[in-house]
Amino acid sequence: MFGTLRRLLLLLAIVTLPAVGIADEEIVKEFKKYFRKFKDTPSRVEAILSLEGTETVSVVDVLIPVLNDKEAEVREAAIGVLGRFKEPVPIAAIFVELEESKKDTERLGLLQAIAIGSYKGPSESLIACLDDKSWDVRRRAIQALASRQEQASIPKFVELTRDKESAVRCAALEGLTALNSREVLDPALVCLSDSVWQVRSSAIHALTVVRDAKSIEPLMAQMALEEGRLQADVGEALSEITGKNFGQSLVNWQTWWERTKDRFVIPTDEELAKARAARAEARERYKPSGQTSFHGIETPSRSILFIIDVSGSMEAEVVERERFEDGEYPSYRRIDIVKTELARTVEGLESYVNYNILSFATDISKWKKKLVPANVLNKKSAMDWAKGLEAIGGSSKEGLAGVGLTGSANLEKGKTNTYGALMAGLDIAAPGEKDKGYEVEVDTIFFLSDGRPTHGDLVDVDDILKKVNEANELRKVVIHTIAIGEFQKSFMERLAKENGGVFVDLGR
Repeated sequence: MFGTLRRLLLLLAIVTLPAVGIADEEIVKEFKKYFRKFKDTPSRVEAILSLEGTETVSVVDVLIPVLNDKEAEVREAAIGVLGRFKEPVPIAAIFVELEESKKDTERLGLLQAIAIGSYKGPSESLIACLDDKSWDVRRRAIQALASRQEQASIPKFVELTRDKESAVRCAALEGLTALNSREVLDPALVCLSDSVWQVRSSAIHALTVVRDAKSIEPLMAQMALEEGRLQADVGEALSEITGKNFGQSLVNWQTWWERTKDRFVIPTDEELAKARAARAEARERYKPSGQTSFHGIETPSRSILFIIDVSGSMEAEVVERERFEDGEYPSYRRIDIVKTELARTVEGLESYVNYNILSFATDISKWKKKLVPANVLNKKSAMDWAKGLEAIGGSSKEGLAGVGLTGSANLEKGKTNTYGALMAGLDIAAPGEKDKGYEVEVDTIFFLSDGRPTHGDLVDVDDILKKVNEANELRKVVIHTIAIGEFQKSFMERLAKENGGVFVDLGR
């Protein structure tokens, strides 16, 4: 069937060639001639992007092999072009290629393109991918079908909430939620007891969105089992379902439910909007107990990583000194303010919190290899480590460099490797290392920096954001950001916003 459809598509492309324009075919011809001659990644990406807006089957033909490229940036550029077609002929060609391709990399790229474009087309090839041996293909197929609001896929999504791969279970729950299907209720209730916290997080979110009274008692039972961030998420879910605001107080939820369950009715959207406003006001006035606070950001998390910038610019003094006068800091240097607050936060950690600290400039340094409990010994060790942090290769070292003592100045080690620090924080394997997977222990990161990225595999902030968001799609780590200094801070704001966190500006 698809072989015949392929021939029809090619015939249609030839017939409609005057409509799409000779220039469109010419640019494809130039791409075929020159693409392989480009050796650097930026030129290869630019060559691919030159095909954008060319609405022909031949664009699909030339970009399919690119989906197997070893460079992620090159593959992503191809996926982006394939995901922005407007005309039916190249879109239909994508579905044909999905049916015919036997390579995981190609199918993954095509599924992502379909999801980006929310392309309409035959469902058979997408549905077939839900049974693929590759868990990532199954996951991407769920996302593609959800983007099309494919209601017929609901039964299969329900089945996949029991998939052996946790990422697929998450995607199935999220797909059902995106379809606003009440069929998500039963599998989400089952997934509340999943062994992987990311799956439980997806289940809690599903019950938060698809509000139903049958979720209330299971969520209260789960509140007794969860701790930290997920316990707070359960409280938020109960508040969204009921319109009440008992936070993480299980006793108050149970007492209210015993009095109310026989006559309870799900609040209307108007009633819920009023309850949300009241909750927001209450949060401003009353800080919940048992939270970790760092530079004014509160978190209920019990699995925390602090990422601290120690690049050369951290040696500079803050400009707005009045904002720091009451802090009893050793000096007005950014590094002294930051490490003092870090030591104070560590000292105040509750014993049930697990944590680690990572510092970065050009290189990355971890206090411990993994999260450790906040007992008295670890807290003392961490406080000493934090107090010993110093800005590397700062302006005070420039005099040494000026007289030729560049080794002593250490200027090359004092750059800002933002990308490397965030990848290390998300436990992404470095090149040549074995991938450790996405089921990470940490669920909350505090990321503090004073400057724009100047070193690492990526320094463009848009590229860094894209990569972090891609990596964190499966990890589900909340990233809070704290900025200090005079640089443009939109990057830090977006990093927090796009990863469920809070942004704080400490000033210049």
